[in-house]
Amino acid sequence: MKRYYFKLKNKNLKAFTLLEMLLVLLVISVLLILIIPNIAKQSEHVQATGCEAQQKMVNSQIEAYSLKNNRKPDSIDELVTQGYLKEAQKKCKSGESITIKNGEASIS
Repeated sequence: MKRYYFKLKNKNLKAFTLLEMLLVLLVISVLLILIIPNIAKQSEHVQATGCEAQQKMVNSQIEAYSLKNNRKPDSIDELVTQGYLKEAQKKCKSGESITIKNGEASIS
């Protein structure tokens, strides 16, 4: 490709051609088109994994509650009132609720 030189106070300055700039923009656009769908898929996977981890954490708090009180809690609200969980920990970030059934945490 032909380079254009501009003379400014006895200095030669190199410049990019319009075609070179358009090629760079094309490459960047193609990369973005390929990357964005993968990021969206990873976000869904992170949300699901986070909810499973929160369920395991609630199960460990159920065990701590049962060791102290010699019985399993009847509801998740019992864990909140006793200070084992915070109110915000009753739901996953995806909006699913965590409930207690038969002494185990489950996602509903």
